[in-house]
Amino acid sequence: MKKKGSKHGDKGFWSHPMAIVESKALGCGTRVWAFSHVMNGAIIGRDCNIGEHVFVENGAIIGDRVTVKNGVQVWEGVTLKDDVFVGPNVAFTNDRHPRSPRSEAAGDRYESKGWLEKTVVGEGAAIGANATIICGITIGKYAVIGAGSVVTESVAPFSIVMGVPALCRGYACTCGRPLGNIVKSTVCGNCNRSYSFRGGRLWEANMGSARRGDL
Repeated sequence: MKKKGSKHGDKGFWSHPMAIVESKALGCGTRVWAFSHVMNGAIIGRDCNIGEHVFVENGAIIGDRVTVKNGVQVWEGVTLKDDVFVGPNVAFTNDRHPRSPRSEAAGDRYESKGWLEKTVVGEGAAIGANATIICGITIGKYAVIGAGSVVTESVAPFSIVMGVPALCRGYACTCGRPLGNIVKSTVCGNCNRSYSFRGGRLWEANMGSARRGDL
């Protein structure tokens, strides 16, 4: 049975008839489901899945093959790198000291973008349902954020963090499986990728410097 919706010409993305897609910067193969709103000025890459009741603000950047589940708001200043997973009802932020821009007391603060604090979620990271991400931080590549956590500071690559506030509880492989206790090095029992622990953080072995970067 053919899905009803709009196939957007040579852009090749699809949107549900009950979605609002104002941006033209959506990649081929991306799907936007019912009751979601993608504002003009938002950028979404190829082969993404944008669930129902998702809001993507102008200035938000979403990479390729990203999954955004239902009820998520991706605000201006938030960047989701390739292959990121965002669970249902995750809350991003972009202002640590919010006031209504319409109030006389705080209106001057919003005459420029000085209030905006950016958040970057690195390649392959996964954020569990109902987590809250405080702005101005970086979540490293392939990190895992536990459901319901409140993340207040940057997260190292491959780290598993959870709690309020979120603290490191272990490490995850690129494939997603926990790596268990690590003294100096370890090998994933699921996919056989190898890792070494040094300088206070985990590194994937046999990868070039680009793959070992902070994101």
